[in-house]
Amino acid sequence: MRLRQSLTILLLAMLASACTPRVELAVPNEPININLNVKIEHEIYIRVDKQLDSIINEDSGLF
Repeated sequence: MRLRQSLTILLLAMLASACTPRVELAVPNEPININLNVKIEHEIYIRVDKQLDSIINEDSGLF
């Protein structure tokens, strides 16, 4: 009886080890190309205080 249990456990262990998943990592033959066709649009809003606006206007000669 003891021998039969041992053989059953051994057989189940062998079957369980045969079902382990296998993972492979392979290097591609061609280089990886990433196309970044991106159009970037941006808008900048500047809010100026009225006192600063009077200092930085075109008549002040600062710019």
